Amino acid sequence: MIGLGVDVVAVPRFREALARTPALRERVFTDDERALAAGRADEAETLAVRFAAREAAMKALGVGLGAVDHRDVSVRRRADGAPELVVAGRAAALATARGVRGWHVSLAHDGGVAMAVVAAH
Repeated sequence: MIGLGVDVVAVPRFREALARTPALRERVFTDDERALAAGRADEAETLAVRFAAREAAMKALGVGLGAVDHRDVSVRRRADGAPELVVAGRAAALATARGVRGWHVSLAHDGGVAMAVVAAH
């Protein structure tokens, strides 16, 4: 294992941030992530857990905010419904430089909290 990252996001606060800054959706999330969230009962919860995955991936790489663009890390759904972490741009270059060969991601949300765990291997 190269790194492990965990992040937690308060869904009500994230919902407020989305309402306050509508451009946040386009700045942070991919088209596919926004489309998935738009079809869900709680868009904020779906986006919050994906935001947590970005933060957890940065922690797994040993870097902080600003080291990679937010859209360089995203979460897509595999055919079986499981989440899959996707890295591109500066995040992919950093992962390659650190010897990352793959990723594991786990997402959860309950009781107003969204959480993601990311392992780089």
